[in-house]
Amino acid sequence: MLQVVKGRMLQAMHKGLSRQTHTQANVRMLPTYICSTPDGTEKGDLLVVELCQSHVRTMWVTLLGDGNQSPQVMYKIFSMPGDIMQGKGEALFDFIAQCVRQFLAGISSPQHRLPLGFVFPFSCRHTRLDKAELISWSKGFSCSDVEGKDIVQLLQSAINKQELYHVDVVALMNDTVGTMMTCSMAGKPCEVALVVGTGTNSCFMAMAQQVEMAEETSGQMCVSTEWGCFGDDGTLSDILTPYDQCVDEESSNPGEKRFEKLVSSLYLGEIVRHVLTALAAEKALFIGSNVAVLRTKDVLKIQQVLEIIDNEEGMAEARRALEALGLRPSERDCCRVQQICQAVVSRAATLCAAGLAAILSHMCQSQELKQLVVNVGVDSELYRGHTRFGEILQSVTGLLAPECMATLLPSIDGTGWGAAMVTAVALRLAAQRHEVDQVLAPLRLSRADLQRVQALMRQEMELGLGWESNANASVRMLPTYVCGTPNGTERGEFLVLDLGGTNFRVLLVRLAEDGIHMASKIYVIPTTITQGSGEALFDHIIECIMDFQLKHNLTEQVLPLGFTFSFPCQQLGLDKAVLLSWTKGFSASGCMGQDVVQLLQEAAQRKQHLGLKVVAVVNDTVGTMMSCGYEDPKCEIGLIVGTGTNACYMEEMQNVGAVEGEQGRMCINMEWGAFGDNGCLDDIFTDFDRLVDEKTINAGKQRFEKLISGMYLGEIVRHILLALVEKRLLFRGKPCPKLQIKGIFQTKFLSAIEIDGLALRQVRAILQDLELQASLEDSVLVREVCQTASLRAAQLCAAGLAAVVEKMRENRGLAQLAVTVGVDGTLYKMHPCFSQHLQQMLRDLAPNCTVTFLQSEDGSGKGAALVAAVACRGAEPWGQPLLPPQ
Repeated sequence: MLQVVKGRMLQAMHKGLSRQTHTQANVRMLPTYICSTPDGTEKGDLLVVELCQSHVRTMWVTLLGDGNQSPQVMYKIFSMPGDIMQGKGEALFDFIAQCVRQFLAGISSPQHRLPLGFVFPFSCRHTRLDKAELISWSKGFSCSDVEGKDIVQLLQSAINKQELYHVDVVALMNDTVGTMMTCSMAGKPCEVALVVGTGTNSCFMAMAQQVEMAEETSGQMCVSTEWGCFGDDGTLSDILTPYDQCVDEESSNPGEKRFEKLVSSLYLGEIVRHVLTALAAEKALFIGSNVAVLRTKDVLKIQQVLEIIDNEEGMAEARRALEALGLRPSERDCCRVQQICQAVVSRAATLCAAGLAAILSHMCQSQELKQLVVNVGVDSELYRGHTRFGEILQSVTGLLAPECMATLLPSIDGTGWGAAMVTAVALRLAAQRHEVDQVLAPLRLSRADLQRVQALMRQEMELGLGWESNANASVRMLPTYVCGTPNGTERGEFLVLDLGGTNFRVLLVRLAEDGIHMASKIYVIPTTITQGSGEALFDHIIECIMDFQLKHNLTEQVLPLGFTFSFPCQQLGLDKAVLLSWTKGFSASGCMGQDVVQLLQEAAQRKQHLGLKVVAVVNDTVGTMMSCGYEDPKCEIGLIVGTGTNACYMEEMQNVGAVEGEQGRMCINMEWGAFGDNGCLDDIFTDFDRLVDEKTINAGKQRFEKLISGMYLGEIVRHILLALVEKRLLFRGKPCPKLQIKGIFQTKFLSAIEIDGLALRQVRAILQDLELQASLEDSVLVREVCQTASLRAAQLCAAGLAAVVEKMRENRGLAQLAVTVGVDGTLYKMHPCFSQHLQQMLRDLAPNCTVTFLQSEDGSGKGAALVAAVACRGAEPWGQPLLPPQ
């Protein structure tokens, strides 16, 4: 039956957590906006006010940041007038504020800002830690004009009336949350709390993304289950006894708080009384006694029940209690009364265990753990007053949730001391949040920043297109001599070389009526060659071509060859391209200023490999545009966001100053990775970007690329993480030797860490591989850093693209431009959010352009073949270069 109760509690919890079903839930699962437990570094002066059943308690707590080992505490209790509990709400809060003023006057408190934590042990709907509306009164309170109002605001207004303007209410919580916080003192976090007193409740640290009623989506958040109302919908009707029904009917709230009435100390004495009344009526107890007294409510107190079930003194206590009621119990009566008391208290313990087991199993499942090891704070007069209660609670919880190892910890002043800890943690997190925001602020670009980047890109594009101004432009705007896009009639076999990173590919591409067919092989280029001599590099390329041709029986054929060469070149024709600069880690000597086709042919002669027929040199960006143009005729832009980044687009010939001719369009290879090399983006560059740039082989070059592309994002994140460690905001400030290693934090980690719904446990596992012992909070912060860096990259990319599409629209005199962007690159394709952020910001920055994104399938291979095919079908490139080779 307890397993059934546990299952029902789990269902009720899920109902309370869901936004769709929350309003119908009895177990309300209220977010508390407490997102962390104490870590021992909390310090400062704190004020606590606790509203109790018959009094108000005020506390002054000083924390020294010493692991919370030696807090200084002063407190005072103020008796509450009886009429206040049912009077006006304003009178209640005025009384509490007066208690605060008297308490502070009595201890000569300093007048600096004093944060106050308020313990308010009633169901509240939080929207922040310092904003919560009362749902309903309980425990005998029924003050008017308070339900539905913000409790923090009511108390703050009353405090201001007392002219205590330096006192700020920063946190409101219930006693259950306070219990959890006090039990986090021993260096290990406590993530669950259980209170069983005059009322009952539980709370636990849930994964924030599962708490649908809160706006927080990362990390953890403490949820107050409000489980006292479990069963109000009838789900416990099969375990309710006639005695429970009698207790419920005589209560001030019949039909409500059904679970609380089964387990809390306010009702257990009453359950025992009704059992005794029934047995006396059956003549099974107190024969010969006048039992009318048993019909009087509250004649049996919980303290008496707990003393009666004490095995050694219990029988004597039973006799004393019964005789005090005027009964004449026999030895057998005393024995049976003891058994009844034990049964009622044991049932309360087992039902609490069923509820606790539901919470533990939920935590274990939501964190995807095989075994959950957790501390549970317990504050209960039953737990303190009766050893057997704790033993039953522990053992039955273990039976019902065998996958969870729970250690029960008795709470020490979970209300007052716990409230101080909640307040202290809130202040610590607020201070840390401020520092983290300061570190990340330079990377967070406003819409105005991005509009300025867009305008600068447009300005640099115009400079790059001008014949006289080109030399001063950071965006080179190189003519590609590609003046047509595929029309579907291209046929034949083509050889393609693809050089653009650490791997080199050779492909055989066949364009046929039924589509494009490809065979390819990847060859590794060692760093010794990419950073050695140009002769060695091109010799290696020829050796790879010869190997490929041998394997595919192509040694006797001379096929048209498209060469995808993904480095900045000034093209002097479709088959003539002068290398302007190496990027992506290449630095082979003797190549700058040389025609790469000529270097390839010279290497072929050295290797005695005759018959190379290079018809087109293509940048991978152009290849991407062409391969997507094969599928969508509206594709007139190519974009690469991978190891590096670049863009190309179809520009009006009349605007291309470097080439003769006024008619038609020509694809322009922007080489936008170098945008900002002239200093125009210096204010966008952060200290982290400068640290990354200084350690590259081309410091000061490719500045835009270093803000965006996959080759650098991981390094940017690594430097941010090191700064946060240095400020003791991450990994508790402990040294992280592995994080000091350049390149250790790869960009692929960003993609993995930012996957929506990826459990933080998996983020911790990624960090653990880097020998970083991350807490849950650390994991949340690392994810935020990754999100900040990748969001900036996507937004900057969007700003560049917005300049391109707006220029195309204006060139064509259109009110609205519809265009497709062919896109390739691992960052765009593999990162879970990059494409979404890019497209969203592009819509914002270029509202008059409808841009469709089409992912390229092998643009550097297929695209180069298509450029070669367009050239071979007789579509000769237009125009002659006006600039001599540089």
